[in-house]
Amino acid sequence: MSSTKQRLTVLISGSGTNLQALIDALDTPALPNAEINLVLSNRKAAYGLTRAAQANPPIPTAYLALQPYLKQNPTRTRQDYDAEIARIVLRSKPDLVVLAGWMHILSESFLELLDGRKQLEGEEGLSLTKPIPVINLHPALPGQFDGANAVERAFEAFQKGEISHSGVMVHRVVKDVDRGEPVVVREIPFVTGESIENYETRLHGVEHEIIVEATRKVLEETGSS
Repeated sequence: MSSTKQRLTVLISGSGTNLQALIDALDTPALPNAEINLVLSNRKAAYGLTRAAQANPPIPTAYLALQPYLKQNPTRTRQDYDAEIARIVLRSKPDLVVLAGWMHILSESFLELLDGRKQLEGEEGLSLTKPIPVINLHPALPGQFDGANAVERAFEAFQKGEISHSGVMVHRVVKDVDRGEPVVVREIPFVTGESIENYETRLHGVEHEIIVEATRKVLEETGSS
């Protein structure tokens, strides 16, 4: 195994429990040869930023929100914001980008810069030698409940008798929301009479496992390519 650790950039929007799962897995058999070199949030008050700062050693953080960005740059667009997110990410020189509760749909302008189809203006030093994979954690099974509020929509479908289980997955990020190739998929059965809060607790426990599993899997593929 290489002595040089592979670099992760993690994008968050909230409390950062999945980020914490990644932090806790570093330097263990679950994630033995990786380091998190940047945690980026689109919400200033995201507790995940505090988790990063309190890690040992502390993990660098960054923050950029869409609406303040557009207000400060009235001629810019959402695509410009996504390109700026890409700029911050690329400067951290990651081997893999992990969206761990990142509540913003990234447009094609972000993906084009991460896979090398386009290059950032004025950032010649950031030209890619190979595409940087981007993966996302989504609390539903492939092809079911894409987009927002997936847990609530799945639970409602269960209560109507339409489904008996849902699940979680980590998938590769593509232009179409939650439609990228699955990396790890785990089914989670519903329990009759269980509250949505209890179901979510069980689901989050599985999320914490598979985000680490998928990160290691993609890093191993990246390292061998």
